[in-house]
Amino acid sequence: MSEDGPDGVEALPQRVIDVPGAPGGCRERLVERARLQWWPADGGDPAALAQEFLAAHGITLDDLARPAGHDPAGVCGAALYLSAAAGARAAGGPPGAPTPAPALPDLVVVVYGHADRPPAPEPPAGGGWWLGDWRDSWTPRQHADAVAAVRAAIGRGDVYQVNLVGYAAAPYAGDPQPALARLAALPGARYGGTLTGAGWAIGCASPETLIALEGGRLVTRPIKGTRPATPAGRRELLASAKERAEHIMIVDLERNDLARVARTGSVRVDELFAVRRWCDLWQAESTVSAAPADGLGLAALLRAVCPGGSVTGAPKLAALDRIAALEPVGRGASMGALGWVGPGRIDLGLTIRTAAADADRLHLWAGGGITWGSDPAAEVAEAAAKAAPVRALLAAG
Repeated sequence: MSEDGPDGVEALPQRVIDVPGAPGGCRERLVERARLQWWPADGGDPAALAQEFLAAHGITLDDLARPAGHDPAGVCGAALYLSAAAGARAAGGPPGAPTPAPALPDLVVVVYGHADRPPAPEPPAGGGWWLGDWRDSWTPRQHADAVAAVRAAIGRGDVYQVNLVGYAAAPYAGDPQPALARLAALPGARYGGTLTGAGWAIGCASPETLIALEGGRLVTRPIKGTRPATPAGRRELLASAKERAEHIMIVDLERNDLARVARTGSVRVDELFAVRRWCDLWQAESTVSAAPADGLGLAALLRAVCPGGSVTGAPKLAALDRIAALEPVGRGASMGALGWVGPGRIDLGLTIRTAAADADRLHLWAGGGITWGSDPAAEVAEAAAKAAPVRALLAAG
């Protein structure tokens, strides 16, 4: 685990902060004040460590039911990143296969204050950009076999649904940050942005809200169900009994997750199976909300909602067991949480449609939910369709 105070980070080049969820009116003058980076080998509970570090730097999130306001002259808030493996650890589940990008921390908290003036623009990096061929963690046949294994587990009654994720990596040359930053321009990227550290960077184009605090209520927006963004695809998605059943299963899981940390009787489904567009895909999204229980802190909230139900399955811990057994490569920067926390504000996206860079490779993950009604070939095609826009934009010069 590493921590940096102001003296350790003030010397870094200043750039406009592009963290997903950062307050729009503050982005031009945010400056990093302190940073926590954690790996599982460091030990401890990542959710508790995040809350404690924030409190030590002026961001108290020990009672989310208590109103709090943004101080334009003081600490603004913090970027928060939690990997899927860290979320599984906090929830008491298996972490899964080893990460393919060990340079990336599994927890990052970066506290920001307000600078007197915007940072000077950075000069463009020289040397150009080159991205090599992608190498996948499994073949289409191996992916299809994993889908069949999940269906067999469902048939035995072990699980109801499992989200399977595949992985690919590609070598690169040049500065990866501009390529990762381009992901924010993808249509429907509600959580478009980047987070960087020494020797690593994450770029996100996620459309999905893992957890937010909006108007005094906790909000999650699970996405399940995908079709091509054509008129026929929209009709197929709305008419699909398989997709609707898969979706409602996850909505029920999210209702139960929120109920663990909500005021009794306050959980409700505000919107069910709304069709939204992300790039060239239609996706079904619901909105579930609840009033936070008195005394609910950030750590307890993260333990309740991480890893996100739409990227694990149901029941969540049983699905995590299947994921650990079937996925040959860890989920790394994907299927976790990335966004902003601050006084009276939480806005964390689920890190789907997310890529990461270490010193010499780009890393990308994509997958989908498997139910008894899943067709293995269709699931393989759906994962490829989700990865395609991200791969294309990363390759752009």
